[in-house]
Amino acid sequence: MSTEQVLSSPTVGVAKQLSVHPISPLTSSEISAAAGLIKGLYPSKTDLQFKTITLEEPAKTHLAPYLDAEYHGRPTGRIDRKAFVNYYIRNTKITGNNEQDKFHEAVVNLTQRRIDSHFRLGPNKHSPGDGEEVLLVEKVALEDEGVRAEIAKLQLPEGTVIISDPWIYGSDGIDDDRRMYQCFLYMRDPMNSSDADSNHYALPLAISPVIDAEQFKVIRIDFLPTGNDHSTKETQPYKIQPPNEYTPEHQTLRTDLKPLNVIQPEGASFTATKTGETGEIIEWQKWSFRVGFNAREGMVLYDVRYDGRSLFYRLSLSDMSIPYADPRHPFHKKAAFDLGDVGAGVMANNLKLGCDCLGSIHYLSGLLSDSKGEPTPMENVICVHEQDNGIGWKHTNYRTGRAAVVRNRELVVQSIITVSNYEYILAFIFNQAGMIEYEVRATGILSTQPIDEGVEVPWGTVVHPGVLAAHHQHIFSLRVDPMIDGHNNRLVVDEVHPMPRNDFNPHGVGYVVEETVVQESCGLDLDFDVNRTFVIQNNAVKNPVNGKPVAYKIHAPPFQKMVADPDSFHHKRAEFADHNLYVTKYRDGEIYAAGKYTNQSRGGEGVRAWANRRENVKDTDLVVYVQFGLQHITRIEDFPVMPCEVIKVALKPVNFFDRNPAIDVPPSNQEFNRSTLVAEQHKQPAVSAVVGEKGEVCCTSKL
Repeated sequence: MSTEQVLSSPTVGVAKQLSVHPISPLTSSEISAAAGLIKGLYPSKTDLQFKTITLEEPAKTHLAPYLDAEYHGRPTGRIDRKAFVNYYIRNTKITGNNEQDKFHEAVVNLTQRRIDSHFRLGPNKHSPGDGEEVLLVEKVALEDEGVRAEIAKLQLPEGTVIISDPWIYGSDGIDDDRRMYQCFLYMRDPMNSSDADSNHYALPLAISPVIDAEQFKVIRIDFLPTGNDHSTKETQPYKIQPPNEYTPEHQTLRTDLKPLNVIQPEGASFTATKTGETGEIIEWQKWSFRVGFNAREGMVLYDVRYDGRSLFYRLSLSDMSIPYADPRHPFHKKAAFDLGDVGAGVMANNLKLGCDCLGSIHYLSGLLSDSKGEPTPMENVICVHEQDNGIGWKHTNYRTGRAAVVRNRELVVQSIITVSNYEYILAFIFNQAGMIEYEVRATGILSTQPIDEGVEVPWGTVVHPGVLAAHHQHIFSLRVDPMIDGHNNRLVVDEVHPMPRNDFNPHGVGYVVEETVVQESCGLDLDFDVNRTFVIQNNAVKNPVNGKPVAYKIHAPPFQKMVADPDSFHHKRAEFADHNLYVTKYRDGEIYAAGKYTNQSRGGEGVRAWANRRENVKDTDLVVYVQFGLQHITRIEDFPVMPCEVIKVALKPVNFFDRNPAIDVPPSNQEFNRSTLVAEQHKQPAVSAVVGEKGEVCCTSKL
C-alpha cells in the first residue's frame, strides 16, 4: 500500500482569534505556569513528582452558552483557563510513612494566577503510572540482587537478555494499600539476543518481582504457578524453547500482493482550522467539531454539530477494563484499567504515513507534561483522513435500468495506543448520513505466562510450547454527553412486541414498537429478543414531517458483561462493566466511568455509584455511558501477534432529519471514481401501466 500527502489539502487554516479557547488543551506555557504555581507552595528544594497537568474543563453552565454564542457569531464573554494537577511530594514525610500521605490534587486558575483548590488525597488514592516511572521500575526489578540470583538459577546462555513488563499491581484487599508494581519477566530468543524486537512474550519466566512505587525497591519476589493448581516450585534450569517472532524479516512473505494506492488527486474534502497553539476545528460534509487531547482519554470531541444543529456536547472513551480469568496468585489481581492506570494520551503512537492512515492525511499533535512539570510534545497522535466504505445508498429502477448510487465516504479521526503488549486502534467515524461510529480494533500481542509441558487449564490456551495465554475480557465505556437540538434530553427504551392475535390481527403477524421513558438514573441492559434499543430524544423539538421527537439512537453490539463475582475486586472496581448502558444526570467532573483514580482502587466512586443516586434524567441534562467489549477466549491464531478484532458503537439519527440526509451526495460514476473495472449494466424486463387522455389504463411491456 502507499499513501499520498497532498500539501495543499486538507485545508489547514488559522482562526483570526489566536487566544486560547476554553476547551483547547493546555499550551506549553500554561503547563509550565501551573507547575510553577504548585512549586511556589513549597521550599525550593522540595522534590515534587508531577503526574498530571491537564485542562480543567470549564463548568458546563459557562461553557455551553459560550460554545453556542461562538458558533452563531455572538459575543462570548470570557472563561478563565484552569489546569488540573496531580503530584507527589517525594522523600518527605508529612503525616506518616506511606506514599498515600503525599499524593495531592489541585486546580490552578491560570487566568488569575491563583490556586483555586488544593488538598492531599487519602488512603487508596494512587496516581497512574507514566513512561519515566515504568522505565525506572524495569531497571529496579532487573538490578535487584535477589532477582538476579533467581535468574542465575535458570542457567541461561551467556548474553541472554531479560525483559521486565511492569503491571499496575491490582487489588485484592491483602496488604495492598501502598502503591506497587507487579513485574512479569521474559527473555529474548537466547540464540538472537541482539534483536531488540525479538518477541519476548514467547519466552515467559516464572519469576515475578513486586516493586514498592515510593521507595523503588523490590519488596518481594513472587513465583508463578506453572501447573494446573496453585502450587509453585523453586527456580530450576530453563529449557530453551524455540522463538516465535512476528516481525517481517522472520517470515517468508507472500509475493502475490499487488499495490493498493489511496490517491486523492484534489486533496481531501475536510478542513482543519487551528485555534491557538493546541486547538483545532474539523469541518467535513456538514459536520463540525472541536478536537481535544489529554493524558487520560486521549482524543476528545467537543461541540459536535451537523449542518449547524447541535448533537453532542462531548464524546470520549471514558474507561476500559481488562480482567483476566486465571484465579491463582498473583494473576487473580490482573485487571488493567488502561486509561485510568496509565492513559490513552500517554500511550498514543506517533502515527506514520502509509502505515497507520492512508490517503490525504492531516495530523494533530498533543502536548502533555513530564514528572518535572515541563511540557512534553506528542507528535502525530491523531490522524484525520477520509475513506471509502462501499455503497452509501442505491436504487435501480428495474423498469428503466437506471441506477442511482452514491458511495459512502467517511471521515476518520483516529488514534492508536500501545499498552505494553496490546494495541488499540481507536476511531470516531463520521458518514454523510448523519451517523457517528466509535470503532475499536484490538491487536498486538497476548499477555503470556509460563506453563509446564503437557499441562492444560480451562482458563487459558497454550499458544506456543511452554506459553499460556489466559482468557480475558476487554470492556469499554463510551461516554456520550448529548445535546440533541439542545441540552434537555431524555432516554427512551424502544422494544418490539407482537400484537395480540384478535379480530384486528387475525393472522398473528402484526407487531408494534413500545416506548418507555427512563425516569431516573440507572443501569440498563440490551435484550435482543425484543430488539431493545436506547434512544436519546429531545421531546421539545418535533420532526416537521411526522411530529415525532428528534432523536439519536444507540446501536451497541452484544457482549458478555463482567464475569467475575459481584463481590470480587474486579467487579467492584469496574463500575461500568455490569450493564450495557448507564444513564446519569450531568454533573461537572463526573467523566471517568470507573472513578477518577483507578490504580489499586476499591470501587464505589464511578458510574454505578452515580446512577444509584436515582436522580431525574427526564427532559434534563443527562449523560449516557455505553458499554461494549470482547470476551477474548484466546486461540493459537492470536499468536505471535493478534489479527484485529473489530467492535463498533453507532449513534444514528432517528426522526432528526426530514429525509435521508445523504440524498444530496453526488452520484458515483466512473468519471469521478476512475475504477478499472466497469460493472455490467443491470436491466430486467418490466410491465408498467400508463394512464391515457381519457383516464383509461393500459399495460405495456418493455425489454
